[in-house]
This record gives sequence, structure tokens and C-alpha cells, in this order.
Amino acid sequence: MGLIVGGVLVGQDLVRAAEVRTAISQVEKYSSAVSTFRSKYNSLPGDLSASVASKFGFVARGPNAGEGDGNGIIEGISTDAAGSNNGFLESGETTTFWTDLGTATLIDDNLSSAKPNTAPAIAFAELGSYFPLVKLGHGNHIYVYSTGGVNYYGISKLSSVAQGGALASSPGMTVEQAFQIDQKVDDGAPTTGNVTAVYNTGIISENSAAQTSAHAANPPGLTDCYDASATPAYAVTVNKGVSTNCALSFRFQ
Repeated sequence: MGLIVGGVLVGQDLVRAAEVRTAISQVEKYSSAVSTFRSKYNSLPGDLSASVASKFGFVARGPNAGEGDGNGIIEGISTDAAGSNNGFLESGETTTFWTDLGTATLIDDNLSSAKPNTAPAIAFAELGSYFPLVKLGHGNHIYVYSTGGVNYYGISKLSSVAQGGALASSPGMTVEQAFQIDQKVDDGAPTTGNVTAVYNTGIISENSAAQTSAHAANPPGLTDCYDASATPAYAVTVNKGVSTNCALSFRFQ
């Protein structure tokens, strides 16, 4: 019996390790595709200007910021109008990002042809047509966003996108998964480096109380991704790190 149980546990560890490796490989694949795209078109996917998009047969751009303006920052739009651009919205450039990579035959995810000047509602059942599914379980997808002039990939559990591009998401990976990914590709710390434990809105994936300056919980609780100490660390010792408490963001370009 002990051998059977031990074999099951080892098998579970192997499956979890494979999931982490696959997720890392996906991010690396998209990063490589973006680098190739930028070398060829001198722009980021989604952010292509109207003239470049037209020249190379990409979907037509809109006239406003966040609709393909070539400024190097990938943003969404709330509506087809000036001043509606925002880096946290999943519409405009942030969804056309994937369409452009597909048009350039740099990815084979078979995603929908998102339009740079529209901000449609995306229901739960349609998410897989706009955002690549990440093979971590728990309904994780990968998306792009920007904040502070920096572009990011985000991984979290998506629920829907409202009309106007507002994304609804929640933690979709276990603490152990987040820690293993961060440790393998970055510094293993949740708040520093190029991989951080934040959502697409820039909110830390610790817990709701942690989103206020009054939060001082230490050590972490069952719903925390990491502790609130002076040197934050993933809460891998809480519930053996299997609680689904984390989301990650990966800085790029």
C-alpha cells in the first residue's frame, strides 16, 4: 500500500512539474514570436501603425490611440474614440496583439480576428477564441497589458471581458506553481524582478486586505499568494502550496 501511495504522489509531482514547464514554454514561445515580429516589422504586434498594417496585409487600424498607434506600448480601448485608451483594457491593441501574431504565422493558436477599433464583450465560452489557454489547469489564460509604459504578459483565471474591455479575472494557479515558474525564469520573489504576482490591473495577488495600505498580515493565511513581510516570499508552506491563490505577470519589451 505504501508503495502505491508513494507512486501516486510521485506521479502527481511529475504532472505538476510538467504543467510548470509547459507554461514556461508557452510564455517563451510568445516572447520569441514577438521578438521575430518586431525585427521584421519594427513594431510590436497589436501596436502596428495604420500604414505598416496596410502595407503588410494586417487588419486595418483605427485613427485613435490604442488602436494601432506605433508608440511601443500595447493598450486597449473602451470605445472607438480619442482618449479611450488604457493599458488594462482587453480590447484594441491588447487583443489585436494575438491576431497580428497569427496573421504573421508566428503562432498557430487559431485565435479570432480581433479588430483594433472595437471593444466587444467576450463571454466566458468565447475566451479561448481571443486568449491562449495556459496548460496549468484552473482555467488560466494568457493576455497582454501595459502599465507605467511597460508591457506585460499576464496569466490568471479569466471570467469574461465586459463591453469596453474591462477584464474579470481571479487567481488561477497554485502558490507552488507560481513559485516554481518565478524561480525558474526570474528571481523567485513575488514582488521583484521581471515576474511578479500581480493581476492585469496591477493589484497584488495576496488577498483583498493586502490591497490596502493598512494590511500588515504576516505570516500569510490560506488565501494569500505570499506573505507581507519586509522581504515577501511565496506562501509555499501554507497548505503545502496547493491553494489556488496566485496570478503572475511577465514583463517584456
